[in-house]
Amino acid sequence: MTVSPHFLSETTPPAAATTEALGTLYGISLGPGNPDWITRGAWRILTGTARWAYPVRKQGGESVALTIANRAGLTTPADAIELHFPMSHDPLVLTRAWARAAEAILPTLLAGRDVAVLVEGDASTYATFQYLAAAVRERAPGMSIQTLPGVNSFAAAAAAAAIPLAAQEERIAVLPANYGLSLIETVLPHFETLILLKVKPLWPTLVAWLSERSLLPHALLAERVGLPNERILRGEALRALADATLSYLALLILRNPNATPVGERIRGCRKKTAASPRTSVTVPASEAKPHESHAAVASPRNPGPQ
Repeated sequence: MTVSPHFLSETTPPAAATTEALGTLYGISLGPGNPDWITRGAWRILTGTARWAYPVRKQGGESVALTIANRAGLTTPADAIELHFPMSHDPLVLTRAWARAAEAILPTLLAGRDVAVLVEGDASTYATFQYLAAAVRERAPGMSIQTLPGVNSFAAAAAAAAIPLAAQEERIAVLPANYGLSLIETVLPHFETLILLKVKPLWPTLVAWLSERSLLPHALLAERVGLPNERILRGEALRALADATLSYLALLILRNPNATPVGERIRGCRKKTAASPRTSVTVPASEAKPHESHAAVASPRNPGPQ
């Protein structure tokens, strides 16, 4: 079941505070693992006066996001806040976790101090931060919330493997694999690149499916990309891993050689006219169409801690 970041069953009255007195909540994207991918903006916030908050999947457990910051040479402040986001499909469990996390950081924000939430990967891409931000905004509507973008795992995986995600006008689809093969089979013909996240539960079935359709040579598995125990394999090497238990931090990139052509595309940023090449034709901005790749993004069933 997908839980909207705007759905919060825990009812806490909005905080009575002026925006001038509030701190700012930052979602600090750290990339998937390599500390070299931390942006200058993220570094500036993390080395400033903001109070850190970091996610864990179980209380007292390891935080991948915090580990990335530590590998960059940043020391965890003594007053850093641990935020527990359990791995669960239960909407009530998740909503209560977001509420508890919001209430853990609100006193700092209401006192006028910024809070920097460490986020693995990119905070706008399947990250728990969006749910935490919604919970904070519900309790303190005037709160300033800013997201600092970062490298996402599939872009890092493509770079590490030296393969393109898209060329020219190719199409990309990004899907959580836990939606199953039926959706994957429906989507695949329309995209040159299919990115599957959260492949762990579907992995043995997925390898068999790729093999049956002669797609293994075009598939790449990236596990814990950017971390010291990174693993990147492709093609027939995936067959040997069919029965392996993968990390939660595993994804698959499939370059589809059989994508269905889409027909004529609109070229450039202006509509075609019958005017001669030397004639200047002004087109209203409302009619102009951007020249860009098309991407399909599905919402995750369970975003998990990031």
